[in-house]
Amino acid sequence: MTFNPVYVGAALVAVGLIIAVLSINFAGGEPRGVAKSLMLIENSVDRRTVVTTELAAKDRLIAPVLDRTKNLARALSPSGTDERYTMMLDQAGNPTGWTVERILGLKGVALLLGTVLGAFYAQFQLPTALLYALIGGAALFFLPDLLLKNVALRRQEETSKSLADALDMLSVCVEAGQGFDAALLQVARNVDGPISGEFARVLSEIQIGKSRGQAFSSMGNRVTLPEVKNFITALVQADRLGLPIAGVLREQTVNMRLVRRQKAEEKAQKVTIKILFPLMFCILPALFIVIIGPGGIRMMQSL
Repeated sequence: MTFNPVYVGAALVAVGLIIAVLSINFAGGEPRGVAKSLMLIENSVDRRTVVTTELAAKDRLIAPVLDRTKNLARALSPSGTDERYTMMLDQAGNPTGWTVERILGLKGVALLLGTVLGAFYAQFQLPTALLYALIGGAALFFLPDLLLKNVALRRQEETSKSLADALDMLSVCVEAGQGFDAALLQVARNVDGPISGEFARVLSEIQIGKSRGQAFSSMGNRVTLPEVKNFITALVQADRLGLPIAGVLREQTVNMRLVRRQKAEEKAQKVTIKILFPLMFCILPALFIVIIGPGGIRMMQSL
């Protein structure tokens, strides 16, 4: 599909105007000269009043845009968005550098970019351009949510793989005479996977004053696997009723191994269904061409 140079130029001008407006709005209220010096003397300076040459490139170019667009994304999002993204970040393991404000800023940028790209794809011809702009803006606006959800699901799957080994080590340490908190520390140090980080966070929350039940309940909110919730429920009940932790851990380890084996059998039974469509649409047509093709060509030549 060929694009008219006039439409290409209009799209570039629109993008430039959007960036210019965002930059002007961001820098409009920033004090300069003597006012900035007085703020420095009064120790009331914040990140936005620092001289721009003293900031890194990403803070001078990207951070101002994200700071303006996050308000747009928050205005278009329902109430409780910050709490929902905080929970999603906890489930995703709190990736380094990702915060609620950054996600909202990216959603705002994606909305503007999707709108411009949709209108550009429709060559700015109304009402088609309006329709494509809405579709493109909505698709890119929800893209960060899908990416964050995907990271959280992959982390939950990795947690499920390492949970049985972690419970084995935890039960062995407790039966060997270690305290439960010391056994948690050994698991956090020696087990690979996200479960070690979760146990380390539980220990940190216990050290800052939370009860053991509250710390494990918070872990259940971050890790939504059914087997983890069953383990936490049994552990909290044993702690409240004064039951021996070693027996509870031994029983939970047996149940965890059973659940792990059942999941493996379930995945193995799904293989035959999943392989059906590649077999029908990719492998069988190629076999038919190789086997029946030469015979068909000879029949056509003989006729």
